[in-house]
Amino acid sequence: MAVKGKKWILAKLFEEEPKLSDFQIVEEEISTDLKEGEVLVEALYLTVDPYMRGRPYKVGDTLIGEQVGRIKESKNPSYPKGTLVLAYTGWRTLTLVSNPDEKAVFGTLVKRLPDFGDLPPSLGIGCLGMPGLTAYFGLLVQGEVKAEDTVLVNAAAGAVGSVVGQIAKIKGCKVIGSAGSDDKCDWLKEIGFDHVFNYKKRSVDDALKEFAPEGVDLYFDNGSEYGEEEEEKILLRGKGEELEWEERKTRGEVQNMNDII
Repeated sequence: MAVKGKKWILAKLFEEEPKLSDFQIVEEEISTDLKEGEVLVEALYLTVDPYMRGRPYKVGDTLIGEQVGRIKESKNPSYPKGTLVLAYTGWRTLTLVSNPDEKAVFGTLVKRLPDFGDLPPSLGIGCLGMPGLTAYFGLLVQGEVKAEDTVLVNAAAGAVGSVVGQIAKIKGCKVIGSAGSDDKCDWLKEIGFDHVFNYKKRSVDDALKEFAPEGVDLYFDNGSEYGEEEEEKILLRGKGEELEWEERKTRGEVQNMNDII
C-alpha cells in the first residue's frame, strides 16, 4: 500500500534573492509497507534557515532542512507511532526513513523531540532547537560573556542573532545589534537591544563610535554582513573575541555545527 506525499524541489537555479517560480511542489508515492526498523515521518513544521542555501543544488533536488514531525507509522520500537521528532529529511510532507539513527548534519537523521510541556513543538526548530543552541552555547560557553560586557551582534534579527541578544541582556550586557532594514531594527528595540543600526544605511565603524567608543568585548558574527574592510575597524577590547564559525573551522577547531552546539 502507498500514500501520496508532497515535496518542494528546485525548479530553476536562482540568482540573488529566490523567487516562487524557482520552486515547485510535486507529489510522490510512499510505501506504507514498512520493514523492520523503518519509520514514516509526517511533517508538522519545516525550517527555513540560511544554511539551506549553502548546498550546491541541481534542478530537481529536494530542498534540504530540518523539520518537526510526528511518527505516522513505525516498525521501530525506539520511535512508536505518534512520537514527536526532529528529522533532517528536507521539505517533504511524508518521509520513509530506513535508518532513523543514521548520522546527519545535526546528529542523527531522526531524534525524539524533547518534552516542551505547554510550549509549541515548533520551537524545536527555533529558539529551543539548533538556532537557540547555537546562540546559547556560542555566547555563554565559547564567548564566556559576563555582566557589563559590550556585545555586538550582526544579522541580529535572525533566528540565532535575536536569541543571542536576549540572552546577553539577561546576563547584564550592553547589546548592540545590526540588521538590514528599519523594520528589523525597530523589532530589535522591542525585544530589548540597547542600540541598533541599519548596516545598509550606516557603517559599523560609525555606529560603534557612538554606541561603543571604548570598543566591544565580544563580536558575535552571524554572517559577515559588514564586509572585511568594515570588520577590521571593530575594536575588540580586553578579552575581546570574535565568534565566527568559518574562521574556527579553518583553524581546525570545529568540523561541523555540532562541534559548536
